Amino acid sequence: MDQRVRRGDVREDQVTSYLERQTARAPSSSWLGAAVCSMIASLALKLSGKEHAALFVGQWAAPFLLIGIYNKMVKQHGSDANSESSASSMYGRSEVA
Repeated sequence: MDQRVRRGDVREDQVTSYLERQTARAPSSSWLGAAVCSMIASLALKLSGKEHAALFVGQWAAPFLLIGIYNKMVKQHGSDANSESSASSMYGRSEVA
């Protein structure tokens, strides 16, 4: 039995759509910048002898990069698979690229 979700079977909820609209306002490079800044801050904390804080801040890089990838995918493909027009109107474009 085929259990895959097909295009148009499921719609995103309003909370997800709202969050995607808000994060889409930031350029994708901002997430990369945040990841690099967390690595630099982690290095600075490590050099100052704050081992636990360095580990904590250093672990922020991966989530920032993942959010950046997700954000880029939403910008390119839209968040709701059943309606490309909703994604294009969300980002003010006539087509999703």
